[in-house]
Amino acid sequence: MTTAGQRKMGVKLVRGPFVRLEPHPEHCTTEESYLELCDRLRKKSGQLLAADLFAGAGGLSHGLEQSGMRVVLAADHDTEALETHRHHFGGLMVDWDLGDPRVVEKVAHLVKKGGVDVLAGGPPCQPFSKAGRSGIRHRVRQGLREPIDQRRDLWRSFLEVVRLAGPSAVIMENVPDMALDREIFILRTMVLELEQMGYAVEERIVDTWRYGVPQFRQRLILVALRDRQVFEWPAETEKKVTVSNAISDLPPVAGGWRPAGGAEGWAEYDGPVTEFQKAMRRQVDPDAHKKVYDHITRPVREDDAVAFELLGSNMRYSELPDELKRYRDDIFDDKYKRLDGDDLSRTITAHIAKDGYWYIHPVQNRTLTIREAARLQTFPDHFRFAGPPSAAFRQIGNAVPPRLGAVIGAGIQEALGRGQRADFTSEELAASLAAWFQATEHLFLPWLKAENRWQVLMAERLLDRAPTTSINSLWPLLQRWKSPRDVADHQEELLMMGGWIGREGRASAVGQIATALTGRGEPPLDDATVRQLATERLVTEAEADLASLVVPEGAADDGEEPVLVTKGVLRVAARFVGETIDRRNRKTDGRLAVARMIGYGFASRQAHLALIELASDICGPTEPACDRCPLSRACSSSPVTMDAAGSSV
Repeated sequence: MTTAGQRKMGVKLVRGPFVRLEPHPEHCTTEESYLELCDRLRKKSGQLLAADLFAGAGGLSHGLEQSGMRVVLAADHDTEALETHRHHFGGLMVDWDLGDPRVVEKVAHLVKKGGVDVLAGGPPCQPFSKAGRSGIRHRVRQGLREPIDQRRDLWRSFLEVVRLAGPSAVIMENVPDMALDREIFILRTMVLELEQMGYAVEERIVDTWRYGVPQFRQRLILVALRDRQVFEWPAETEKKVTVSNAISDLPPVAGGWRPAGGAEGWAEYDGPVTEFQKAMRRQVDPDAHKKVYDHITRPVREDDAVAFELLGSNMRYSELPDELKRYRDDIFDDKYKRLDGDDLSRTITAHIAKDGYWYIHPVQNRTLTIREAARLQTFPDHFRFAGPPSAAFRQIGNAVPPRLGAVIGAGIQEALGRGQRADFTSEELAASLAAWFQATEHLFLPWLKAENRWQVLMAERLLDRAPTTSINSLWPLLQRWKSPRDVADHQEELLMMGGWIGREGRASAVGQIATALTGRGEPPLDDATVRQLATERLVTEAEADLASLVVPEGAADDGEEPVLVTKGVLRVAARFVGETIDRRNRKTDGRLAVARMIGYGFASRQAHLALIELASDICGPTEPACDRCPLSRACSSSPVTMDAAGSSV
């Protein structure tokens, strides 16, 4: 419990320093000066020009410039971030509302007229109601355009800039949660629209440490190349840059320490030791080689200093003595976290601007300094942040790690140099799968073509993974029962059928579901009811998803369309793309691979059912029947190779 005495223990408030930054020498204030800069850069260096929307302080911008590009246009809506970006990058930096259609058209005009090659950004993506999803899905499938709706969906603004400007390459970064939604709705929509614009699209959940970022941080990265050019993900590394590799050269400081000189003050610096540290110091001015700026942090309360002293890198907040706890340890069991110098940092987020307790120095009893947080995000030491310390921390936490941006930028330039065209789009692959599914009369899982959702739930519970002979003998009998009432009236026959195949328990469970539904007046098995059955554990999540997938809600085929990631479907996807997604990051990489194979057009639902059938009958765990598979000409694991024209999948 927190005592009154503990609550009074505080620290002296320390404000500032407030960093103010002058604009870059090539900063532009008008469209004319922006176009002049673009023209001069193209003629002088031949560098690819880039625009960074939702740019923040410029983590992605800096990475793209490190890869050899020049960022000439950027937009954001954060005052301090705007000042930071204007200081470090030339070109036009604007504080415009990208939710306004007129602004979208203006930005697209600048991108196109300036000859911008690469459009990058991390638009925030908000959830949608079921009705909203249905409407967007319909418009996309019909080829109708409504770039921005009343909720100011900034991801649609981003796509509309792409449509109007047609850059050679597109980079979109976002949080991994974007790929964890049941339908992966926004991402599948974006991929479909980009493919319809003529782009080849790749997306992946990236572990940034595999590209030299010293923290556990995942980002969703989408790369789209015009004219269906293929992007290949840069090679990863298994070698980690640890916290100590990144920050051990920075001098010790006490919590709350501030150098003399305010914003221009510095801490004495002895020099870098590791390769990472040397890279961080590479662009520091020669007269500042013995200086490190922004190496300041919050003061430390007396009770926190005692807690920090006891805290090891493997110790949780809940393990501290009760007298040192200021928060409930049943809710905040990891409220304090000392970083392990020999491992990666936890993800640096904007939360660091609030208290820093998640980021306690590996050795010193204080939270991280601005410079240490910047290092862990791979911002080099010459990079400074406008505003007070809280604004600097916020900008750092919200940023894309520059090292990740540099790797992606280099990969794009290599891909554009190769000019290799993709063999097929997601939409084309889905159409091929759907056509095969429709033409197959005798399915291994015949309930994938059931008339109603009750038949799917019933058959999936009783016959899932049953031998072919059992399925062939029982499915015709089960088909007679088109409603829970039919089953409730024939419980004895159902149990007898279950006994024939040694599944009396499963048959009894089907009867219990039927009894529960009839007791409720047999409500229609719409999406909401099916999900409720899963919540009550009368059916499993997988059974509920399959029922929604097999039989759409309504004749317009606008019901939920979840992405199923069963073991079998993941196996098919892993073989198709030639990667171990069925064993690594199944909930992210695996779901993304499945989503790419089924698309989000008219054929996506039946394409998904085709994958389920393939996993059950053709693409088994051992000795897959590739000669019978509709994917054999495109599959990375098939002995049959795709022809040069890529005319069939």
